[in-house]
Amino acid sequence: METVQFIHSYWAYLVLLVLVVATFNALFKFFSNKPFDAIDFRMSLFALITMHIQLLIGIILFFTKDYFGTIEEVGGMGEVMKNDVLRSNIIEHPLTMMIAVVLVTVGYSKHKKKLVSKPKFKMLAIFYTLALILVLAKIPWNLWFD
Repeated sequence: METVQFIHSYWAYLVLLVLVVATFNALFKFFSNKPFDAIDFRMSLFALITMHIQLLIGIILFFTKDYFGTIEEVGGMGEVMKNDVLRSNIIEHPLTMMIAVVLVTVGYSKHKKKLVSKPKFKMLAIFYTLALILVLAKIPWNLWFD
């Protein structure tokens, strides 16, 4: 379990870096009317891949941490929802990150259907920015800088 936690924690730095780069690339090129190149495709694809890998690692971590046992120990979901740390770890962080992965996936899928650069960047910019906001909102910052 510690290995999975280690991988999940350090892979997150790469995910954040790649998502920030892909998002700002899409925003910059959308607003400056640049053409969509192979590097843009690769950046958006790499963001998608790293996020999906992080999701898989997170799912493995969720089930190896025995959160279901923790829920039972504290007296059910009502008690989990009253505890800020447990609510964040068991409910908010996983759910928010899954929504972020869905947003990146939808943005990536929609951009592929567009035929010209501006709409491609628009789809990536909208969905990747929303995903980045969610990721930044639910990163456990207190653990990142310990």
